[in-house]
Amino acid sequence: MDEQPKTLRGLFAEAEAKREEVESSWDSNSATFQENLNAAIATYEECLKVADQISLFSPNETLDDISSGDLQYLPINYYLAELILKITGGDRKSYLQRARASYERFLKLLDSYDILSKADARLLEKYLDNRDSFSTASTTDAAARRETKISRFKEEKELKQRLQYLRQNPAALENDDSALRQLRLTNIALCVHQTYQSLESVAQELQVLALAPPAPPPGISQDPGDLRQRDGRGLDGYSERLDAPISRLSGPGPILSSDGKPLRPFTLLDNRQRLQQGVFRPDHSLPTMTIDEYLEEEKRRGGIIEGGGEQSGIRPEPDEDNFEKADAETMKARAWDEFKEENPKGSGNTLNRG
Repeated sequence: MDEQPKTLRGLFAEAEAKREEVESSWDSNSATFQENLNAAIATYEECLKVADQISLFSPNETLDDISSGDLQYLPINYYLAELILKITGGDRKSYLQRARASYERFLKLLDSYDILSKADARLLEKYLDNRDSFSTASTTDAAARRETKISRFKEEKELKQRLQYLRQNPAALENDDSALRQLRLTNIALCVHQTYQSLESVAQELQVLALAPPAPPPGISQDPGDLRQRDGRGLDGYSERLDAPISRLSGPGPILSSDGKPLRPFTLLDNRQRLQQGVFRPDHSLPTMTIDEYLEEEKRRGGIIEGGGEQSGIRPEPDEDNFEKADAETMKARAWDEFKEENPKGSGNTLNRG
């Protein structure tokens, strides 16, 4: 026998169970998570097909024409969009656009039944006017943006508290249609609030993706030989160009080829720290040692004579007890005086005499 087609109620219950399983899982990168996610998305899409086949929602109806039990099917597009945003891998831009389209269908369906509040209806008009740069708050006035964010946060908090209060007694909801209807409408209001936040995030992410460089078409790869020719390099990687790209000047890789040819400019340094210190050096030469270090170096090289001697220019103190040396010094001084008397200053200059 052929399998009987599932009802909308059964499909929706199955989709809700799969969505709760996905949201309770913490490892969003695992293969099991992605499989459950795709299964939940497929089930919600099947719900939309069934709802369209039975004409569950009609533009000729009003909110009062929808039963309290059927109100739970209004956020199907919202749940679908939230799950699509959790998909990882593949073309992220297409997933964002697909989720945004589901959010739009959700809001337009509510707008056709006049379920949106005045503030939410104005936000929908603002979004439709400029999807790519949509924002729930002002982008120019920081104070106004802060106030809007705070008020929307408080509104979301109140909706969650109200929804939690209505869910505390599920047995009463089965017997009280007005309480069940209020629960459904509160849940829809919370979904609307979160939809606008997601649309703002989607617009921002699409703007970032628009700035990314385009990916090369599949099946087309760059030939390494073309890159070598573009850089002026031969097949062996050697180039005589002096204006090599910066990426090659500072990029990783061997400095010399196997046959000893330099692959990129390099400087011989004693350590890595010296290379780092020379990055922001001045354009003039700075002293490499202090004066004391220089004197020590000169002493080591023998450039400084210490300990007396004629070359030091330091005359030793005369020894008064050494009479022979004293007489020799006296005779030397007398001979020098006699020489100066016999040869007065200027006597040897005979070229400028008149």
